Amino acid sequence: MTKRYDALIIGGGHNGLACAFYLASAGLKVRVLERRAIIGGAAVTEEFHPGFRNSTASYTVSLLQPKVIADMRLHERGLRIVERRMSNFLPFERDHLCLGGGMERTQAEFARFSPKDAAAYPHYDAALGKIADLLRAMALEIPPTPGGGLGSLLAAFKQGLPMARMAAPAQRDLLELFTRSAREFLDGWFDNEHVKAAFAFDATVGHYAGVSSPGTAYVLLHHVFGEVNGNKGAWGHAIGGMGAITQAMAAACASVGVEISLEAPVAKLLVDGGKVSGVRLESGEEIAAPLVAANVGPALLYRQLVDASDLDPDFRRRIAGFKAGSGTFRMNVALSELPDFAVLPGKIQADHHTAGIVIAPTMDYMDTAYDDAAKLGWSRNPVVEMLIPSTLDDSLAPPGAHVASLFCQHFAPELPDGRSWDDEREAAADCVIDTVTRHAPNFRASVIARQIHSPLDLERKFGLIGGDIFHGRMSLEQLWAARPVLGHGDYRGPIKGLYHCGAGAHPGGGVTGAPGHNAARAILSDRPLLSRLLRR
Repeated sequence: MTKRYDALIIGGGHNGLACAFYLASAGLKVRVLERRAIIGGAAVTEEFHPGFRNSTASYTVSLLQPKVIADMRLHERGLRIVERRMSNFLPFERDHLCLGGGMERTQAEFARFSPKDAAAYPHYDAALGKIADLLRAMALEIPPTPGGGLGSLLAAFKQGLPMARMAAPAQRDLLELFTRSAREFLDGWFDNEHVKAAFAFDATVGHYAGVSSPGTAYVLLHHVFGEVNGNKGAWGHAIGGMGAITQAMAAACASVGVEISLEAPVAKLLVDGGKVSGVRLESGEEIAAPLVAANVGPALLYRQLVDASDLDPDFRRRIAGFKAGSGTFRMNVALSELPDFAVLPGKIQADHHTAGIVIAPTMDYMDTAYDDAAKLGWSRNPVVEMLIPSTLDDSLAPPGAHVASLFCQHFAPELPDGRSWDDEREAAADCVIDTVTRHAPNFRASVIARQIHSPLDLERKFGLIGGDIFHGRMSLEQLWAARPVLGHGDYRGPIKGLYHCGAGAHPGGGVTGAPGHNAARAILSDRPLLSRLLRR
């Protein structure tokens, strides 16, 4: 080994950069090892056709922790986030539904379908808001560890106390959100199928399951606890794309002395005497460090980078059962013009063009999409969310042209009958284009170029096993203190000196920065003289 560091970070995604920043700020010598030629992991902006740039994988921002933004001084380093002018736009066969623009505007939309649902909406919003506030508070906490002594007992008490103090109705809502399906939960609030679909879509995001599957209500909740510029529950766009976030983070890391290595894929975690001793790169170079924080998902870390002989049998068995694979198919397209929707005509930019354009008219449609995927490999009528970020950011496309992100569910992580995504990706992409074109007849003809990321492409390019954008299923048995495995939800791996700093740890997926922040806290708390430096 020719070089020695205090800590190594495997993976240069946003969480890895956050972890590196906090460790270096506390005085550690830190090196980030990124396998690709660009920093940022799945939060990057790339040119996919001459003159057209877009966020390649992750595509919208809300969950990024305000504390991380402030600590890393991201706004001072050029990050600017703008809100969508409208939250979501759902085109139907003969009508449409628009969300956002304030409570009264959304209620007026709901009232066109159900006055009863319009009246229920403020109460639903308030109920989810109370629980979302709880999740926000817990996002930057280190989960307790069973058998972890007094410290874990106090952590469990501290984190559980706000739940114990909640009024009984809120506790009932919390229980339902963690155990019920999205369908059951929404059926308890609303009557109209289109209104319910407007909320149920969030339950499909990054989750390979139908909305009738138990546990999908939590996935719905996970997507509402973010904020943009202090506006709770809002979604926005980072000017310059998602890469603007990680470029600002990389600059913050450089300011505190973090060394960032690109095209430096890690092949193996090195262990000596039951303790981490460093890593070996695919080039054969070995780098020494007593601490390694993995920003790759648990499935990749423990099935490819760690020798099975370095893990005890119980952990090996449990991590083998860790579920990953979000059923995501991701596309970027270059457009000659804006889509002209049959139910809301016009190619001149309007508020609905800035929204999340969601093709998922009913919960039955979403369940059928999942059933299709489970039987056939991918849905012939997929759930599609389209964003057109160039309506908010003219740096992404030439004048008069646009770029769109197409985030699509449900596409099986592994196709049945031995079929390969290499053979079916183009046909699946055509299906997605056709799905949008049914609602915007000019769409197919407006596509100049397209970039396709099947689940297999996402795995190969970004290390997302099964194409899982969350590094692992967001289900009850893989959340909080049980993420990734009960007993290691406190960011500490089963090998001394190994830590989890990615979305496979609490609080899970999305561009949050929370796992990186929290992992750094855990690392520094294991080095008592430095721990107080993080708490500033």
